[in-house]
Amino acid sequence: MSHNRIFDFATEDAIEHLAASSARMRRTLERVGPFRMEIRPTSSVFAALAEAVVYQQLHGKAAATIFERVCALFPRGKAGLSAKGLMALSDEALRGAGLSRNKLLALRDLAAKSLAKEIPTFAETQRMSNEEVIAALTQVRGIGRWTVEMLLMFRLGRPDVLPVDDFGIRKGYAITFGKKEMPTPKDLARYGERWAPYRTVAAWYMWRATEL
Repeated sequence: MSHNRIFDFATEDAIEHLAASSARMRRTLERVGPFRMEIRPTSSVFAALAEAVVYQQLHGKAAATIFERVCALFPRGKAGLSAKGLMALSDEALRGAGLSRNKLLALRDLAAKSLAKEIPTFAETQRMSNEEVIAALTQVRGIGRWTVEMLLMFRLGRPDVLPVDDFGIRKGYAITFGKKEMPTPKDLARYGERWAPYRTVAAWYMWRATEL
């Protein structure tokens, strides 16, 4: 079953809150236009993280090709992507799909932890805070905070996530607020407190600001 969620907050409230935070932020909101971020469906937390691992440090087209080859190793393709199925595949098959040794080891660790029920299900994440989800999932080899923050935003639809280490968000902040240098993650986190509880929306607009 695919988990196809929508945001459970009023976009209008988020925009109004962010616009009131500063005149510069309001101008960026007006220039970018409506909030169009979409939540991407996935069959499980395992599947979402497995895809994230494959995509790490690769350009979109190359990553998509490798992920497609990995999924083709499962009987039902992407729909059949599972921890049990992955553990049944040989290293040779996975390396043959284009996975690096590090990514292969990360996927093996992800699968093992999923089967050991050390990885929360979608239902379980609903009862967990952002930081609890991050703490649980960063125990997996190759899964860092940024990767989990992307899952929180684009898979779980959490409204209040600000990935302060993200280059694009920091660059968008510098553009929006007329800074010659990008903010440090610590400074961005401090300023971003005024965007709560809609920091996910603010982050999306910072990404879009780099395209203006």
